[in-house]
Amino acid sequence: MAHRHRILVKVNGVEYEREVEPRRLLVDFLRDDLELLGTHVGCEHGICGACTLLLDGQPIRSCLMFAVQAQGAGILTVEGLAKDGKLHPIQEAFQEHHGLQCGYCTPGMLMTSYAFLSENPEPSEEEVRKEISGVLCRCTGYKHVIDSVLSSAAKMKGV
Repeated sequence: MAHRHRILVKVNGVEYEREVEPRRLLVDFLRDDLELLGTHVGCEHGICGACTLLLDGQPIRSCLMFAVQAQGAGILTVEGLAKDGKLHPIQEAFQEHHGLQCGYCTPGMLMTSYAFLSENPEPSEEEVRKEISGVLCRCTGYKHVIDSVLSSAAKMKGV
């Protein structure tokens, strides 16, 4: 049995303490150990963005990080966006503007948009295009995603 390390992380506001192998990827830790299945595994090379989440407020590719590297960190996954059964304005906008089709890239799009709008609450369409370009979508052509992010920005002003 491989040597294991004890880690303590706060995921979506809940503290978890677990033992993990040093080579366990953060995305696998979340999905397999914590049973948080919202973060998707896509390319496993950091290219597609499906596994994007926020680590201490910054978007990261969880397929490129070991779980032990998250020791002591605060993690926000797509499951943490909704509060008390109410969708986050970003989730509402994606639903209203058809910003998803198959849904595989959606968690990465939502988390990327969340981080982006937290820093840039009034983005231009060009800024949105640039920001979401790091999350690959094979279905939508991005038009509805861009509309969703712009609508999210407007909705978040009222929150």
